[in-house]
Amino acid sequence: MKAVSKPDKKLKFLFLTADKYPPFRADVKILFGRELAGRGHLIDWILQSENACRKAYHATWEGGRVWVGPADKGAGPLRRLKKRICDIIGDLKLFQLMAAEKYDFIQVKDKFISALFGLWGARIYKSKFIFWLSYPFPEANIYKAVSGAARYPLLYFIRGHFIKYLLYNIILPKSDHIFVQSVQMQKDIAAQGIPNDKMTAVPMGISLEETVRQSHPSSSAYDLQLNAGEKMILYVGTLTRVRKLDFLVRVLAEIVPSYGNLKLCFAGCGEDPADERMLRDEALRIGVREHVIFSGFLSSLEVQHYILRADICVSPFYPTFVLNSTSPTKIIEYMALGRAVVANDHPEQRIVLSESGGGICVPYDEKAFAGAILELLHEPDKAVEMGAMGREYVLKNRNYKIIADMLEKEYYRIMGRRSPSRSF
Repeated sequence: MKAVSKPDKKLKFLFLTADKYPPFRADVKILFGRELAGRGHLIDWILQSENACRKAYHATWEGGRVWVGPADKGAGPLRRLKKRICDIIGDLKLFQLMAAEKYDFIQVKDKFISALFGLWGARIYKSKFIFWLSYPFPEANIYKAVSGAARYPLLYFIRGHFIKYLLYNIILPKSDHIFVQSVQMQKDIAAQGIPNDKMTAVPMGISLEETVRQSHPSSSAYDLQLNAGEKMILYVGTLTRVRKLDFLVRVLAEIVPSYGNLKLCFAGCGEDPADERMLRDEALRIGVREHVIFSGFLSSLEVQHYILRADICVSPFYPTFVLNSTSPTKIIEYMALGRAVVANDHPEQRIVLSESGGGICVPYDEKAFAGAILELLHEPDKAVEMGAMGREYVLKNRNYKIIADMLEKEYYRIMGRRSPSRSF
């Protein structure tokens, strides 16, 4: 039998991710920066600068060392190409670091060319290689190209097929382990011939420390243009047209004739100004423009205040292969703040609402969605009860402390070592 190391030996790994420096997404900032680093694990990072930067530099972040690569923030295809090339060149730093340090493993998240470097480095320096896929990027690129949602369809089409080949023929087959965003994504990848036991699904969660207390936000925190007594339906997230959020505008048109004292708020912005313009035009076309609010970009704290002010929160996911495998953050954020949710029959949303009782799950249908919203508008006590059940579920199952426990245990299993004793 193979001997195992002492259970209290901390992990040491190198992490390359498509997230920029400094990371702000909770699945990186909280799960790795706060939770895992806070437990004494040493994480070194290679990240590209979020801001324009001509030269690489060193930094420290959450106890780990960061090698920050240069970035060109100019507009236009050539400037964006330059930024990508700078990112790839910056990631070559991994060979120098792996030669100097004894890492337990190298982990690459959502980077495909750099994953090839990581695989090569792991083999040279006898380390394990872990790939983390948070979104079906190849399929998304191809879908945008063929659906007309891409600004440069041919470029998206070529890029989609190129990274699809790299992902399913080289990166995933040669990885020692793969982390994916949802159970559905795991099923989709398994259908490509990747063994199920080589994958672990890690869903999105929330940080209890960064979630405001359930209280009435101060009126100065936002200006929602609401009239006295008006109810608010809230959508939080990107307005990119691939999500087809004109669906919600038409849902609103189904509701207004029987419950007109309300507004639908889109809390977020699109990747392109045309995304929001399309929604405004649709609302004007069907006669509900005065019932729609667009917030623009919001900070995470502002988003939480909007959620606290909402009467009902909604999470529609257009039923495509690309979106079916996602792990929606918004539904968890809604529930963490005690708000009832109306969502469509998306794989993970169905599971979460079924297990929690935190809302109503309906088919992706305008009348069905409108009916569920009207049910909660007419039965506010039911909405409050669902909100309380949803919050309890998130606290027990989807806070990042619990997710970090699971992830830490899985890393030790991959390394063939016993994890420190914790309450799982």
